[in-house]
This record gives sequence, C-alpha cells and structure tokens, in this order.
Amino acid sequence: MPLPTAPAKRAALLSEQDYDVPARNQPKARKSEFALTDHVSLEKTESSKSPIAATSAKVSAERVEKVSVEGAVKTTRTSPATRKISPATPTQAEVKPKKPKHTGPAKLFVLDTNVLLHDPMCLFRFEEHDIFLPMIVLEELDAHKKGITEVARNARQTSRTLDALAGQQGSDITTGLPLNTTGHREAGGKLFFQTQLLNYTLPTSLPQGKADNQILGVVDALRLQHAPREVVLVSKDINMRVKSRALGLATDDYQNDKTLEDGDLLYAGSIALPSNFWITHGKTVESWQQGAHTFYRITGPIVPNLLINQFVYFESPGEPSLYARVTEIRGKTAVFKTLKDYTHLKNSVWGITTRNREQNFAMNILMDPEIDFVTLTGTAGTGKTLMALAAGLTQVLDDRRYTEIIVTRATVSVGEDIGFLPGTEEEKMGPWMGALDDNLEVLGKTETSAGEWGRAATSELIRSRIKIKSMNFMRGRTFLNKYVIIDEAQNLTPKQMKTLITRAGPGTKIICMGNLAQIDTPYLTEGSSGLTFAVDKFKGWAHGGHITLARGERSRLADFASEVL
Repeated sequence: MPLPTAPAKRAALLSEQDYDVPARNQPKARKSEFALTDHVSLEKTESSKSPIAATSAKVSAERVEKVSVEGAVKTTRTSPATRKISPATPTQAEVKPKKPKHTGPAKLFVLDTNVLLHDPMCLFRFEEHDIFLPMIVLEELDAHKKGITEVARNARQTSRTLDALAGQQGSDITTGLPLNTTGHREAGGKLFFQTQLLNYTLPTSLPQGKADNQILGVVDALRLQHAPREVVLVSKDINMRVKSRALGLATDDYQNDKTLEDGDLLYAGSIALPSNFWITHGKTVESWQQGAHTFYRITGPIVPNLLINQFVYFESPGEPSLYARVTEIRGKTAVFKTLKDYTHLKNSVWGITTRNREQNFAMNILMDPEIDFVTLTGTAGTGKTLMALAAGLTQVLDDRRYTEIIVTRATVSVGEDIGFLPGTEEEKMGPWMGALDDNLEVLGKTETSAGEWGRAATSELIRSRIKIKSMNFMRGRTFLNKYVIIDEAQNLTPKQMKTLITRAGPGTKIICMGNLAQIDTPYLTEGSSGLTFAVDKFKGWAHGGHITLARGERSRLADFASEVL
C-alpha cells in the first residue's frame, strides 16, 4: 500500500528551530525515509508517523543501511507532501565516501625510550597497530622523571598516561591494554608490557648490559615469537636504527612529529607570477586605488594556488614590475594589494632600508599592525634580526604601538657548555644575546646628526625598552601590547613553540626567526623543528605572515662561506 501523508499537523506543533534542524542535519535520512516502498514492512511505515522518528538521526541511519542492503526495493510514486521535500535532498554523488580501513595485518611496534621522552602522546599515534614496551624502557623512563627539564616533564606525563591505561576497569595487562579507553578513539590497537623473560641471542660484539642492546634483543625475540607478524623498532636514535638493520631487524624513525616529509618543500611565503600572467588574467582584472595602495581583483587559473598574506611578484624585461600581497580569496577570485617600498630612503625604518625583494616583503609584514604572527627563515646574514629590531624600535618608540620589546631565544650551545653563569636573569642571558648587541650597535650608528651625547642617550633609551627573558620562565605568563622576538627558533620543539606563542595577549606581536640549516638540538631535524611546525600551521591565516629570505647581505665573505662551506 502507498505511504501515508507526511505528518504536517504534528510537525506544525514544533518550534521553528526544531523543525529546521533535522532538515539541515540529516537530508539523506529524510530522503530514504520518504522513498521507501510498499515492500517495506508495516512496522517501519507506522514508525515513520512519529515525529521522533523523523528527527532521530540514529533511526534514519539504520533505515538507510537496511534499505541499501536489501537492494531489491524499487521506488514507487510518493505522496504530494513527499515530492515537496525530495528536491531539497542532496544526490548520492554529494555524499563523501568513508575513508577505507586498513585491511592488512596489524604491526607490533616496539618503542624506544627516546620516542616516549620526545612525544608523550606517541602511544596514540599508531592507529590500529599494537605497541610493546620492554621492561628496560620503563626503567629508563623512571630514571628520567626527576627534574624540571622538558625531558623530565615528558617522562612524568608518559608515566601518568601508562598508569591511566593500566587503571581502567577490566584491563588485563597480560592480554594487552586497549589504547582507546582514555578517550583517544583514533588508537585502535593495544599496549603490551614485557611481563616475562624473553630468550634471545645477540652477537658477542654487543655488550649485554647496555640498554639499547637489551631492547634489540627483545625485538629479535618478538620477531621469532610472533612470526609472520611484522615487528618494528621505533627509535629517534640513528645509531640504534643502524644496529637494528645490521641485525636484520625492521626499524623506523618516529614520523608523527615531522611536519614535512623529506620530499616536501617548506612554504616560502612568496610566489612568482608566470610570464604570461597579464595575457591569461588581464582581461578580467579590476583595479582601484585606496590611499597609497593599489588593489587588483584577479580571476584565473592561478587563484587556487594562492594563500592569504602570500606575496606575489611579477618581473619581466620591458614590462612594469608588480609586488603585492594576497589580502582576500573568495571562490575563484583573489585580491592583490601593492606593497610599500622600503628600499627607498624616504621609507626607511629606524634608518634601515631593505636591499632585496624578500627583505622588502619581510618589512611589509613586520610593519603591518594587522599581522600578529611573523616567521622569518633564511641563511646567516639575511637580515632577520636587524629588520625585526628596526621594525620593533620604530613601532615602540615612534608609533607607540607596543609598550616594549621582549627578546628570547633557545639556549642551545654550539659547542661544549661553559657551565653556570653569574648574575640576574638578564645577565645570565647576556652571552646568548650577542646577536642582539651587534644589531643594536648597527642601529645606534644610523643617527649621525645627534653627536656622541645624542647617540649615548638614544642607546640608553633603546636599552630601557628592550627586555631580555629566558624561555625557562615563560610558563603561565601573558604579554600585553608587547613586541616579542623569538630568535634561533629552529632549535625549539613544536611543544615549546606552542608554549611561547600562546603567551600572546591582546595587542601583542610575535616574530619567530631562525635558520633551519643550523639546528643544534638533538633529535630535531628540518622537518620536525618547531619553526617548521609554526610556518606550516600558520600559512594562510589572515593575521599571520611568513617569508623566506633568500640572499645574504652581511658581507661578501659571509655569502661565499654560506655557499661553499
């Protein structure tokens, strides 16, 4: 028999919000509900009269699944009320397909201690695969838990996570602890501890008492015990992975902390427009003047490749050059805003003029009050610190946009540590801030008409507005209307970078600078550095900007050394 008419009378008793919400949230379920035929049982038909069934996503989803499985149901004519609702239903092509699940056998990953100390949340990053922790790893974890360092904090957090997993009701440590019991639904595997002595034989050249060799023995024993299941050692230690491969054991680096793979390129912040840009896009360009800037609205094939606050430039012999920044992207159109020329002496910032294209790009985002977060990368001598300080002094002392400049950096030494330093916090940070002193000396010499006394007074004024802070005491702080410079940011981990950036309060601007070719922190690479992490996560944000400085301007000696050494 045909379906009864839609329950218009009962639905009219609902409020307008309650009536509209199911239509927006479950369009597919409504179509399946009204498209059922006389082959559907009377029980389903009666249930469709209830407004609860019309608004329940669970019941609708069950009907959709059951009808799709039966497959033999044919569509018949529906009531007029049904025809009014059906056109608003999306087609089957609009429904996004579900991500296919892993169909192969789950692997068993044996974690090294340095992985747990590097990322305490690594236990939940292996999807449906299982994790095994040797007893020696727990011993090493216990040895690192004391102290106030980042490693000690990670060790304590890992221990708390293991305790929470083992303390779940019904957990059996012998059969494995489900990793999704603490709310991490993406982890579908189990956690296994070494509860018994494993028999293994290692070459006599490997000392049996060393912790790394004991872990290798556990991996070898598990490989034989669980064959043909794949057992993989995960370690951040390169030598550990080399020894594992030499013994014929499967091993891999911990990849989850890497923002970029080896073949990926870091976002440069600028893009060159093609030589035929005006030919392919010139017919639909709209332009208008607003103050000192010119705006262009572009429509064409290059728009999908652009991001907000990305710099674009067009340079071609015989044609006028264009240097602009993407300020708006809507659908297939983008808006370019021309830049202020800081290469000209009349636009100098604290007596400093930019010397190349990328430096001009960087100065534009450093001086823009709408940009709250700036990242600068580049080799030695590209002017990162000098431009950041010049822009900061101008906006603090001249424009009164910020109250003071706060400078900090990662205290990672290049060579052997010289020990404890005397004095206050700023005095202890003094030897680490040699680059700041060098650049302040350059900025102090830009004012030549003031004389010796004038320069001395200016230097004292500058020093009074610059505060040097240690990163060790940043936890819990909030910076209000400050201009914060984070130097040598390539030596920060993603977690440390998050800690520093989240200190920003209202009216604060943060500048992160670094050279990804000079990473001194152990276990950090160009792909897993906190600076790379910040550049990748903030690209395309309306209040963030990035530029990679390509050419050094320090001296011909420094430029040549960067190329050949």
